[in-house]
Amino acid sequence: MNPALSVIFFTTLSGAGYGLLAWAGTALMLGRAPAGVALAVAIVSGLALASIGLLSSTFHLGKPLRAWRAFSQWRSSWLSREGVAAVLTYLPAFAIIALTSWPGGPAERTTPWLGLALAALAALTVVCTAMIYASLKPIPAWRHPLVVPVYLLFAAQSGLALALAMRGGAPTALAVAVAGLGLLLAAAKWRYWRDIDRGALPADPGNAVGLPGRTVGVFERPHTEANYITREMGFALARRHAARLRRIALLLFAGLPLLLAATALAWPAAQAPAAAMAALAVLSGAFVERWLFFAEARHAVMAYY
Repeated sequence: MNPALSVIFFTTLSGAGYGLLAWAGTALMLGRAPAGVALAVAIVSGLALASIGLLSSTFHLGKPLRAWRAFSQWRSSWLSREGVAAVLTYLPAFAIIALTSWPGGPAERTTPWLGLALAALAALTVVCTAMIYASLKPIPAWRHPLVVPVYLLFAAQSGLALALAMRGGAPTALAVAVAGLGLLLAAAKWRYWRDIDRGALPADPGNAVGLPGRTVGVFERPHTEANYITREMGFALARRHAARLRRIALLLFAGLPLLLAATALAWPAAQAPAAAMAALAVLSGAFVERWLFFAEARHAVMAYY
């Protein structure tokens, strides 16, 4: 499919933002959160990334001013559920900011539960985003069982990498965790790419014209000019380009974080620049992977062509 940059920015930035919010909520729930100002900055940064990502997704709509109508179909639409979960995530986030900045307030008693709510809603929003694509039966590559776990892993890795960069370095265990998540992602993506390379469209030209089991050749194209189907569904990516981009993505979100984690372990003074470079590498790798996610997907309607 044609990879729209607005959707790629949306899934990359919002995933990182919700990952940052999930880690902030988890740290607060476990009593390991930083001081009030640092926690508020982390939450505001996560909300900003999530909001920028959500707003960028509206540029792919034919009529962005009607985007609010998506909230009405939450019973049947994962897109609508994503919107509802995204809005609900703001509630515990703002409550945590208010309580942690209120001297002498009941923050110690209430914010752990708000941290749990924030982490759960942030993770739920990422799941809803992934299910928008994983629920589409005509696109076999998106129906793969690893689609949702990969979205969650990218949110976790990019969110944690951003948290470490904001702290200017971090304990050894957290730097290793970013690298470990990258290696886990590399294994998941290798399995995913192997499976979609071996897979095929659920229908062939014979099925498309009502002659299942028959070999059908295309004598003439269905139409003489490009239309929405050929623009959006007919995008093709050469295998050699896909292989090169896959290697670049693996290097960015798995190879470089591992190298930078080893550098930070060997030279503690390099923790701050290593954390910043790791965050940049992870976000860049997520962007390349997400572009491939759309570019390599083939819609069943292309059996007609």
